[in-house]
Amino acid sequence: MILMWLAAALVLALDQYTKHLVVTNFDPGESRIVIPHLLYLTYVQNRAGAFGLFGTQTWLLVALALAVLALFWYAFRDVARHSALVRIAFGGIAGGALGNIVDRFHYSFVVDFIDLRWWPVFNVADSCITVGVALLVLSTILRDRKVAAEAKSPPV
Repeated sequence: MILMWLAAALVLALDQYTKHLVVTNFDPGESRIVIPHLLYLTYVQNRAGAFGLFGTQTWLLVALALAVLALFWYAFRDVARHSALVRIAFGGIAGGALGNIVDRFHYSFVVDFIDLRWWPVFNVADSCITVGVALLVLSTILRDRKVAAEAKSPPV
C-alpha cells in the first residue's frame, strides 16, 4: 500500500505547488498563452463542484468527495492488494481529491488553471482523478478478460 500513498502524496504535492504558482503569479481571470490555439493558463476560482454541479457548499462538496473516495476504496480494495496499477490509480484519485479538498478549506474555492478553451478549466488534481479512474476502468477490463480466458482454458 506504500505505493498508493506515495502516488497520493506526489499528486497532492504537485497539485498544491502548481496552484500556489498560479495564485501568486496570476490575477483571477487572467489568461496566458502557453501553446497558441491549444493550451492556455487561466486562473479560475471554481466555487462549485465538478462541471458546476452540486452548488457551492464547501462541506457538501468535501463530504461528497470523501464518500466517493470511500466507495472507490471499498470497490477496489481487494484488487489493490494484487495490482500495482490499481494502487497507483487509487493514489492518483486520492491525491487529487485531497488537493481539491485542501483548496476548499484554504480558499473556499478550487484553483483551476489548465485551459484548453474547448473544455472547462481544470487543474492537476482533476487530471489525476480522471487518469486514475481511467486506469481503474482499464484494470477492470483487463482483469475481466483474464478471468474469462482462464475460464475457457482447461485445467492442467
